[in-house]
Amino acid sequence: MTSRPVRLGLQIQPQHASYSTIRDTVREAEDLGVDILFNWDHFFPLYGDPDGLHFEAWTELGSWAELTSRVEFGTLVNCNSYRNADLQADMARTLDHISGGRFIFGTGSGWFERDYDEYGYEFGTAGQRLDALAEAMPRIEARWAKLNPAPTRKIPVLIGGGGEKKTLRIVAQHADIWHSFSEPEVLSRKLGILGEHCAAVGRDMTEIEISTELGKKDEHYADEIRALGATMFTIGIDGPDYDLTHLKRWLVWRDAQNA
Repeated sequence: MTSRPVRLGLQIQPQHASYSTIRDTVREAEDLGVDILFNWDHFFPLYGDPDGLHFEAWTELGSWAELTSRVEFGTLVNCNSYRNADLQADMARTLDHISGGRFIFGTGSGWFERDYDEYGYEFGTAGQRLDALAEAMPRIEARWAKLNPAPTRKIPVLIGGGGEKKTLRIVAQHADIWHSFSEPEVLSRKLGILGEHCAAVGRDMTEIEISTELGKKDEHYADEIRALGATMFTIGIDGPDYDLTHLKRWLVWRDAQNA
């Protein structure tokens, strides 16, 4: 069992809402005490009206960096395919400075084909996209070491996904946080596989924070995942109104875990 405190993340999905509503929700969520704020890196809504209101992730995060003063924030998750690796590193470093060291670099290989097709990116195969992520991460880390000014801290890297051969290997090599969507029995097995990858690359697995989605799960589910070592829990909210009732309930649970 890790000694890390339990943290609660809120993904404010940038769809079906005006930016003024997103802005107000960011402020309210920080005031309520959430630990981390996320958006997502897509160009179109993932559900509801497929051509509904939607905003781009990284430019939105520049605003969040100035709107907030305490929370960490990032994208759950950045799509590696859309941007040159060195550019991603530079954007991340810039957000790190704007926010005074609160940016989390959440990244993944990408999966939503419409994003690629409509914006002119090659979709390829899942394996090719994962290979591209594996190639990008050393470049991103190398660019962070070269930038002037340097990042204010070691920018935490969150990698999302559960592929056992490629994704978990990349997690073992590069991630500070692994974001999973697994049920308890599956998570338990994947943690064993992650441990094998960590051993193979000479990494102490306890350095990696375990993160998961709560979705519509209940406290019993969260307790089970917590018992397996997860300490970051994230819920998502959708526009147009961003109801924070669900967030308030989980903040009570988080506080009880950390008491």
